Amino acid sequence: MSTIIMSIVILAALGILIGILLGVAGKVFAVETDEKVVQVRECLPGNNCGGCGYPGCDGLAEAIAAGEASIDACPVGGAAVAQKIGKIMGVETEESVKKVAYVRCAGTCEKASSKYNYVGEMSCKDAMMVPGQGEKACSYGCLGLGSCVSACQFDALSIEDGIAKVDPEKCVACGQCVKACPKEVLSLQPETLPVRLLCRAAEEGFLVSDNCKIGCIGCELCKDACKFDAITIQNHLPVIDREKCTSCMMCAETCPTGAIWGDFDNRKIAAIDRDLCIGCTICKRTCRFEAISAN
Repeated sequence: MSTIIMSIVILAALGILIGILLGVAGKVFAVETDEKVVQVRECLPGNNCGGCGYPGCDGLAEAIAAGEASIDACPVGGAAVAQKIGKIMGVETEESVKKVAYVRCAGTCEKASSKYNYVGEMSCKDAMMVPGQGEKACSYGCLGLGSCVSACQFDALSIEDGIAKVDPEKCVACGQCVKACPKEVLSLQPETLPVRLLCRAAEEGFLVSDNCKIGCIGCELCKDACKFDAITIQNHLPVIDREKCTSCMMCAETCPTGAIWGDFDNRKIAAIDRDLCIGCTICKRTCRFEAISAN
């Protein structure tokens, strides 16, 4: 009986001793937690998509708290999360423009020619390994095998008629589809861009027209139509200077193949307030399209 009691006493003493040692060790080796890191982490959505460029939301929270990342670095959270983090960090948030993934290819099954019928893994990267880098005659176009769809955690991408299609309502601009695309067809752009180029085939026009009905043929009509010198031609493709572009959409209206898309549904038209107009005719003289007359 005495042996049992002695064993219990020894075990109890050892338990107390170990508890004391653990308590001391916890204080000695304690790692101080930055309260801002905890607060910022609570604001982040927790998708751990890596779109911010940091190893998950924990990594981003630490970077923001340390001043190494901006308060709007989370593409998933957007402006709402940036505002919350701004209050924690004592920083005013600037109005940000929502970005979405943008597919720079319109070569659907009907419009784009094929070299052969691809039979294999439904992966764009695998298709790039075969001769010709995929079945499409255009070596710059979307392969339509869905590597971007597999990479998207938000169900914002689908393959329709042989090319990728983005749902702007679901897209959070995490950038995973951009990384997954071996053709570099996808990029992140402001959602409200009024004019976009839907082709990246840097080839002579006759080669492009043989491969795709909607490809840019380098005719330079868009450049000639632009009254604001916002378009230059580089590698047979138009490059739009967003600083100079006034969203007149004349380039899209002039493009013979439809390679330049314009948001005509939201095209802005000047309206004159007759009560305020003094008849100076400055608008008539400055309009580069002769769209205004003075009566």
